[in-house]
Amino acid sequence: MTLLYSEVEEELRAAVRGLLADRCPPATVLKRVESEPYDLDLWKTLAGEIGVAGLLIPEELGGAGASGSEAAVVLEELGRGVAPVPFLTSAVLATRALLPARDALLGELAEGRRTAALAVSFAASPYRPERGASLSVDGAGRVSGSVTGVAGADVADVLLAPVDGDLYAVEGAVAEVVPSLDLTRPVATVTFDRVSARRVGACDLAGVLRFGAGLLASEQLGVAEWCLDTTLAYVKERHQFARPVGSFQAIKHRLADLWLDVVRARAAARSAAADPSAVAVAVAQSWNSGVAVHAAEEAVQLHGGIGMTWEHPVHLFLKRAKASEIALGTPGDHREALASLVDVPGPE
Repeated sequence: MTLLYSEVEEELRAAVRGLLADRCPPATVLKRVESEPYDLDLWKTLAGEIGVAGLLIPEELGGAGASGSEAAVVLEELGRGVAPVPFLTSAVLATRALLPARDALLGELAEGRRTAALAVSFAASPYRPERGASLSVDGAGRVSGSVTGVAGADVADVLLAPVDGDLYAVEGAVAEVVPSLDLTRPVATVTFDRVSARRVGACDLAGVLRFGAGLLASEQLGVAEWCLDTTLAYVKERHQFARPVGSFQAIKHRLADLWLDVVRARAAARSAAADPSAVAVAVAQSWNSGVAVHAAEEAVQLHGGIGMTWEHPVHLFLKRAKASEIALGTPGDHREALASLVDVPGPE
């Protein structure tokens, strides 16, 4: 395993970053969040021209047959732009859930013609995968119940409902968006009222959420990188007392410490993407969640007054970082799991 980026990954990064810079810079995202957060036209371009929707899908099923490392690079760039597209929810979580069954829906997802969402609370974790869900299936294959806090449900063509170890594809559920902190990734309460469903196959829900949590660390890395880079550029330009703000020793030390945190976060994210083992994922989420929040908080403060305004997009990154901190397991959940995995003794 290497933590370095391959030439293919760097080319993929350049393509995604270039498209986002042209079509979806943070200022554009800020304009969208009050009306229609998701940019589905951008998603179709990402899926159709760059092929990100099918990265994790085997070639024989219409995808690219890439690994988690390539998907992680895409998530880094989407994090850097808080891009309002359903990559994590459709191309990672839903796709991962469908892969064992090699379902025909994967081909449609790979082409970007349809999107899917896993009907699981974004606050669920590999350690409590059923959190926020109350679903059942009757003898006729109809799904009933509800799930709170489902990310990507409002723009999904198909919802994938995990019930008692099986996965069901559903198209008639109702998704009602509810208020949430992260304006760029809405969550919804999904209601199934005896909706007809198609059984897809078995579903290792904890494994799917673990895989998603490992890749979420790369998105958190991208958030932290944008905050660090943007803040560094700002303190070089902003003058106070006839000198750049960044020339003050206290500012230098804070940014140097933050740089070290981000470098460590990159190593943790790369490790979890290449080897999504329980230990690697727990390490990445234990560290990266806090780093993303800390980087965003530093960005807000070191931007001074303008950082506190709605007009500057830095608050979008803080909200994404805070919302992601409790997504797919809190840092505390992952630390507790890590301690158990490596046999760290607890308090007596």
